[in-house]
Amino acid sequence: MKILIVEDDERVADALAGFLGRAGYAVERAGDGRGALDMLGSDTEAVILDLGLPDIDGIELCRRIRAVSGVPILIATARSQVHERIRGLRAGADDFLVKPYDVQELLARIEAVTRRSHAIGTEVGPVGIDIDGVRIDLVARRVLVDGEPVELTRKEFDIVAVLARYPGVPVPRERLIREVWNTDWQSFARSLEVHVASIRRKLGRPALIETVRGVGYRLTGL
Repeated sequence: MKILIVEDDERVADALAGFLGRAGYAVERAGDGRGALDMLGSDTEAVILDLGLPDIDGIELCRRIRAVSGVPILIATARSQVHERIRGLRAGADDFLVKPYDVQELLARIEAVTRRSHAIGTEVGPVGIDIDGVRIDLVARRVLVDGEPVELTRKEFDIVAVLARYPGVPVPRERLIREVWNTDWQSFARSLEVHVASIRRKLGRPALIETVRGVGYRLTGL
């Protein structure tokens, strides 16, 4: 597996590249945003992204990567404010880790986002569903509203895909977190809320995903 590290601090990049190399990963390094975009390729399977880059703000770079690729993006930064996490997730990041972090946790999170990336679309279930003018195609991993494609981030689509496999049935928050983030950590509950709000906004169908109080969410309109 090839991982692209986008980090302008050479000492941090050296240490991280060495650790990932010993863990069996092929590593490419970019010290700025333009270099990262040049190195990003079809064989890149994950991106570890610092936000404090010298040429392009990391959030903007995250958006640019997501515009051209579905590669899993893990933001690793010293910015610990909640609003930065929300901005990162809304820009298309799959996970957010605050420095300093334990490298074993980083490794576990890389494994989680890449495993989820490979697994989505392979489970038994409907290949697609139509609700209230919204077409959810689980094979092509796309959503169309009144025939027009809507750009969702990887995590946003994963949430929609889980709900689409159980149309009309409340899906517990815990299950969504487990299937989409591949973890049982309830600290992801806020991230789930942020992603659902973003999906509703992008689809222009706020009532399509109903909040089931005390349980989770379900697709409605059937």
